[in-house]
Amino acid sequence: MQDQGFTERNRRDIVAIATAHFAERGFAGARVDEIAAATATSKRMIYYHFGSKEGLYRAVLTEAYRGIRSAELGAGLDAMPALAALERLTALTFDYHFRHPELVRLVMDENMRQAPHVASVVEAHNATVLPSIQALIDRGVLEGTFRPGIEALDLHMTISALAFYYVSNRYTFATIFQADTTSDAAAARRREQVVAIVLSYCSSVTVPAV
Repeated sequence: MQDQGFTERNRRDIVAIATAHFAERGFAGARVDEIAAATATSKRMIYYHFGSKEGLYRAVLTEAYRGIRSAELGAGLDAMPALAALERLTALTFDYHFRHPELVRLVMDENMRQAPHVASVVEAHNATVLPSIQALIDRGVLEGTFRPGIEALDLHMTISALAFYYVSNRYTFATIFQADTTSDAAAARRREQVVAIVLSYCSSVTVPAV
C-alpha cells in the first residue's frame, strides 16, 4: 500500500541527501540511519519506499546518470553542424562533471567495487549514448569535417576521460603541483584545451607537424 504522506518531493529530497552521503563516503561507508536523520522521514520509511540500502543507492545512481544524459539530450546537437555539435557536447560534458563532482565520486566508487549496481539501473539512460555519438560521427564524415574511421566508443571514452580526470584528480594535483582546479577561471582554461584536443582528434584537417 502506497503511503499517502510520502510525496515525489520527499523522494527527491531523500535521493539528493543520499547522493551526498554516498558520494562522500562510498556505498560501504554511507549509513541509511544517518541519511534518514538528515531528511524529514525515517529509516523505516526509506526501506519501505526504496526496499534496501542497495535500492536507495540504485535510485541515486539512476538520478546521477539521468542528469548528464538529460543535459546532452537538451543541448540541441542534432540541429547543429557536426563540428559545432561536437564542440558543444565536449564543453557540456566537461562543465557537467565540473559542476557535479558527486557524479565523479559515485562512478569512482562503483568502479572500485567492479560495478555491481550500474548495469541494472542506468541502461535506459545510457542506451542512446553510443548511437547518438555514432550519428554525430556519420554526419561529420558526410559533411567533410570529420575524418573517417572514428569509433563511437573511443570518442565517448576520450571526452568522458578528459572531463572526469579534471575532477577526480583535483586534490592530488592541488597537493603535488599546487594546481588550482576548482575555480571557474581554471576550469574555463582547461575546458578550452579539452575542446581543442577532441576537435583535433576528429577533424578531417591534418595539422602539419612543427
